Amino acid sequence: MDKLNNLLKEVGISKVKLAKFLGVSRQMIYNYLELDDLNKWPKDKKVMLFNLLGIKTPEEIDTLKVNTDYIMDVEARFNNICENNYRANGSESANVYNGLKKTQRDLLKNIIDILHEKLEDESDSDATNTMRYLYYFLQGLDSSKELKYFLAYTAKSMGFVKPLEFVFNEDEQFSFESIVFSGMTLYNNGGLSRNKLAESHRRFVEQIEHKKEEKMSRTLELNIIKSQALKELGYSEINEQNAAEILEKMAEIQSRKI
Repeated sequence: MDKLNNLLKEVGISKVKLAKFLGVSRQMIYNYLELDDLNKWPKDKKVMLFNLLGIKTPEEIDTLKVNTDYIMDVEARFNNICENNYRANGSESANVYNGLKKTQRDLLKNIIDILHEKLEDESDSDATNTMRYLYYFLQGLDSSKELKYFLAYTAKSMGFVKPLEFVFNEDEQFSFESIVFSGMTLYNNGGLSRNKLAESHRRFVEQIEHKKEEKMSRTLELNIIKSQALKELGYSEINEQNAAEILEKMAEIQSRKI
């Protein structure tokens, strides 16, 4: 059963996903995986699992070659069956998927499943903090193209994506991946001296603090300009009716300083 557990991890099938696939509770999945023989599973669930993994007997698990193609095949079978169940039974959370095509809907569903599994244990502070940082990461995607390159680097490093696939700016992505690989190699080999690391981290902190100061300064400046625009136009607040006029006045005030 350890080999099955490892296989499920390698192909990205979490216990939450497997539970939904088999139509049982997450606790039941734990019970199944604690059994010492797959043949002790309920026959219908065993057959469903075999179909998902593309095997006919438990012994074939030992001979499976887990590569990108196999992972994609398992994912395709999983999504196909889930899609059929979705059409047959509907979904109480269908609103989340409104306006999305099948590929995007399947992707969102997989993401939600993983997030749910990570956050299910309220006592796991590491999982909660990791998902909190992931939330911040997603918020920053539109403001930093390098975050997308880092996602691509991670996907390649874990074997989910072919190493020479470049879906973003190829030149920039190539440079970024090469630099990150060098940094990760250095990190895995013990890194630099403590003094050099401390100096580098000090510059990192200073850069962040400088950006925060700039942001606060810019926010303060905009608030001052907004107040001046309101005063010159004779308004006390911004609303839907006067927003365009006030924004135009703010742009005019800013141009006076050039």
